Amino acid sequence: MGGPGDPPEGTPEGGPAGGEDEYRSVVFDESFVRAARLQEYSAEERMADHTPAVRRRPPLHRGLPRQLLILVVLFAVALATAVYMSVRHPYGSPQARRPAEPLRTTVIPLAPTAEVPGGADAESLYAHSPAAQFDIGAEGIPLPAARGTVHFSDSQVVTALTSAKDYIVRSALYPEVLTGRQNAPARALLDADQLDQFDQSFARPAADGRHAATGWVVRFDPARTQLADDRIRVQGDLQAVETDADTLEVTADHTLVYALRPTGAPAGARVSLFTVRRELTFGFSRDDLRTHQVQLLTSYVQAGPLACAEDSSAYLRPLLAGQTARSGGPAGTDPFATDSPAALCGTLATPRPSAPPAP
Repeated sequence: MGGPGDPPEGTPEGGPAGGEDEYRSVVFDESFVRAARLQEYSAEERMADHTPAVRRRPPLHRGLPRQLLILVVLFAVALATAVYMSVRHPYGSPQARRPAEPLRTTVIPLAPTAEVPGGADAESLYAHSPAAQFDIGAEGIPLPAARGTVHFSDSQVVTALTSAKDYIVRSALYPEVLTGRQNAPARALLDADQLDQFDQSFARPAADGRHAATGWVVRFDPARTQLADDRIRVQGDLQAVETDADTLEVTADHTLVYALRPTGAPAGARVSLFTVRRELTFGFSRDDLRTHQVQLLTSYVQAGPLACAEDSSAYLRPLLAGQTARSGGPAGTDPFATDSPAALCGTLATPRPSAPPAP
């Protein structure tokens, strides 16, 4: 008797032993059926006219979607670009950066040969001095026409000139700096390599050619002097040159005239004029141009009326209206100390009155 899977007539002669073996090669598992691109319609769906017996199934997505693959590739490209740019930074790494040179300072007092003249107000003194035609404040520090150099663009030269002007304004025109209350406005513009020298110059000023606070800024002894007029007269110019492929240099030569009176004096006290001639040299690396900072390389200052015997490294101590220079020269110079600059002092010439402006 045949089994449940055998045909009634029995297994055909010469055929396989069982029905299952006969169709084993054409039996598909469930995963194969689900993956088929053709799918039979239901009976109800086939009742509609002209409906094909089968329909095409949407393709089965295997693996990651195409959009996700594109996002992964874009992210990898962006990451590789960022790493490459960080390695090849256009401004160079801090380790390869050339350190700033220390500032070299020279402060020369100019002693008067007679009594310091004075007046009732600053305007009348200015009107009869060589400063009558000077501009007031930052207007006396005009920027020259800027042209690019071999290795620096027009905009980089403008940046160097503007940064130099900003330093001059902050170090010689800000009332809080002039009166010795602050030095932060000037300090904020300095290259980081010069900050230690700057701080030492104010903490322990010395006439050693490196640490004179008055080489960095113009500051008067607040115990003796106060501004009688904050409209300071200024005249001078700026020039920019390329010293090498990585450095711009700006030279500044300005004369500044201040109106002063004794500290605590009433408003009607006599006023006198004080003149400062500053010749500064600034250096700019490409990093300095990018961060709008300066390197102050040399500072050559002549100022008067001052007494030669006074130490001018910490503060300028002007001789005011009616005062005369005390006898005595500057501090001694040791010729055996090769690293010590010579003590210098000059004579303040009597200023010639300026010609009245043409009508």
